[in-house]
Amino acid sequence: MGKALIPPEPAEIHEVPLRDALEERYLAYALSTIMHRALPDARDGLKPVHRRILYGMRLLRLDPGGLPKKSAKIVGEVMGSYHPHGDQAIYDAMVRLAQDFSSRYPLVDGQGNFGNIDGDNPAAMRYTEARLTDVARLLLDGIDEDAVELRPTYDNSGKEPVVLPGGFPNLLANGSQGIAVGMATSIPPHNAAELCDAALHLIEKPQAKSRALLKWVKGPDFPTGGIVVDSKESIAEAYATGRGSFRTRAKWVQEEGARGTWIIVVTEIPWLVQKSRLVARIAELLNEKKLPLVADVRDESAEDIRLVIEPKSRTVDPELMMESLFRLTELESRIPLNLNVLMQGKVPRVVGLAECLREWLDHLRDVLVRRSNFRKSQIEHRLEVLGGYLIAYLNLDKVIKIIRTEDEPKPVLIKTFKLTDIQADSILNMRLRNLRRLEEMEIRTEDKNLRNELKSVKALLASEAEQWSKVGEQVRKVRDMFGPKTPLGKRRTQFADAPEHDLAAIEEAFVEREPVTVVVSEKGWVRTLKGHVADLSGLTFKTDDKLDQAFFAESTSKLLLFATNGKFYSLDVAKLPGGRGHGEPIRMFVDMDQDAAIVSLFVNKGGRKFLIASGEGQGFVVNEDDCVGNTRKGKQVLNVEMPNEARAIATVAGDTVVVIGTNHKMVLFPLDQVPEMARGRGVRLQKYKDSELSDVAVFDSKAGLTWKDSAGREQSMTLKELSDWRGNRADAGRLAHGLPKSNKFGRGVE
Repeated sequence: MGKALIPPEPAEIHEVPLRDALEERYLAYALSTIMHRALPDARDGLKPVHRRILYGMRLLRLDPGGLPKKSAKIVGEVMGSYHPHGDQAIYDAMVRLAQDFSSRYPLVDGQGNFGNIDGDNPAAMRYTEARLTDVARLLLDGIDEDAVELRPTYDNSGKEPVVLPGGFPNLLANGSQGIAVGMATSIPPHNAAELCDAALHLIEKPQAKSRALLKWVKGPDFPTGGIVVDSKESIAEAYATGRGSFRTRAKWVQEEGARGTWIIVVTEIPWLVQKSRLVARIAELLNEKKLPLVADVRDESAEDIRLVIEPKSRTVDPELMMESLFRLTELESRIPLNLNVLMQGKVPRVVGLAECLREWLDHLRDVLVRRSNFRKSQIEHRLEVLGGYLIAYLNLDKVIKIIRTEDEPKPVLIKTFKLTDIQADSILNMRLRNLRRLEEMEIRTEDKNLRNELKSVKALLASEAEQWSKVGEQVRKVRDMFGPKTPLGKRRTQFADAPEHDLAAIEEAFVEREPVTVVVSEKGWVRTLKGHVADLSGLTFKTDDKLDQAFFAESTSKLLLFATNGKFYSLDVAKLPGGRGHGEPIRMFVDMDQDAAIVSLFVNKGGRKFLIASGEGQGFVVNEDDCVGNTRKGKQVLNVEMPNEARAIATVAGDTVVVIGTNHKMVLFPLDQVPEMARGRGVRLQKYKDSELSDVAVFDSKAGLTWKDSAGREQSMTLKELSDWRGNRADAGRLAHGLPKSNKFGRGVE
């Protein structure tokens, strides 16, 4: 039998309130995400993973002109030495730095399959190779000269830079995307030459505001080109506040074919849009018949993008067709700007364009001062060594004698020639071949040159103006490297005003024009039937519901709904449910009050005039165009307060108004007694004691009044036959013999 295992003594247990423990741990996690994963440093524009990749590649000597190495080796080095996270995460980050359609100025030069704009994945890291680009070299330049602070790596086995020297405006030039805890960043790429011009202006005028810099920085410059169609004012606002967005559209041209035919060719698509997904989306919309102006879409891309879009017919307006595509697909994309960055590498803040460039310039100056101090100490050390060499040459025989005879020559040399420790060491470490006769002249020349250099370095360190002048020189070099005439520096994204199209024409372009029949039930359920259906006897309704009205329209028609609350609501026929069901309640399409009901629903033809009236007998004439509202909430036209409600509407088609009340009394009077208004309570049309208005109609006195009886037959009376009821507005009227008992004319909107 083996010994029973004795459980170890439990460690000391501290009781901590759960809230405190959670707060502390969550805050630690949030800070770690913000600082070490999601937000870029404003100085070099990099997140830790990118910084470590570039630093690791530099230590592997993967310089722009050298031979590339396997990506697996790079990832392994970065993961083992600096970035203790997943290899795939590191490789994905490196791939994005190499993709010329993701990064405006790639920092990694990749060989092999690094993915494409279609969204295809790159090859595995064992198949691809990589090295640094000239842009990355600019970012790393001076890192061996104490340009930046180094900190211990995660396992204390080495050092890594806190930030790169950053001799390139990488934050804005390449942009950055990231989601942290409670905050995010989204910075689109910009043109490096424009950023350098703006930075040079900032060096001259440090107090310049973001809006002043827009003279040079016109807006983003995406690697995939495209056209930004925002107004100058909204772009200026975005850069001033650090928050906004850029509406970016694909670039397209119209190519003429034989016999008047034409096609649209898309040559540039918005940034970060996968081409294959875009084509699939257009094809999907075609199948769903949501793009009636488009016949077909083809992807004929090779090295360059070439998306071919064929119109339904040659008569289609190309601008309108593209507008319909821009509205429904990623051919138009809104790219956000949220300049949330780590200032001084510590504080997350949303900053404007000027502050962003200011941070970069201040960093360049810090780097310059650090490098100059490093060079100063190097020169001082070398001058000390050269002083020792000179003494050795002038007293060569004595020096050799001391070295040959003394057991410990160093203290003797120091004492004899008043040398410093460093000088004594350098003499003792000197090679015999350096004792040739010419060496003395070379030492004196080197000493003189170094003293001149030391003088200029000290002058630089003493003068802030001199430092800024040197920074300006550095920025100018970068500007020349990536000037507008260089292939990489040439601006790719253009600016334009979005063409103003008639919204109604665009809406219409989305829908195929075909005849429909709109059916409304008494309970307010609405549906559409294909074609103009005259016989509605076969229609089924929900229990306790039946047909209220049906009328012919087209799929592109707009409807107007007049409700008992005195509001007019606008509806699109295209959005109404079709098919064989019972339809949907009309409240699904408009925000109608619970206690409101439909007075009338009809096709909006525009330009007509209506007489509208309330139950209390007040009303006025309104123009149809004044009834159209753009929101679901509707447009208040007839002002009514409960229990009073809108009761009737009639088309103004004539010169005489007829009003009938629920008391079966009727009055006729000239139309010119009723004012035309856009909104209000109206004037009294008929006077009532214990009843209210039932219906109104407007007719031509020469033609007489026509109405429908309870059986649906059309009846009529001439003006002469109606003479007993002629009067003035606001009369009580007389009993209407021979008119329908329902007190309705059955005319409504004609």
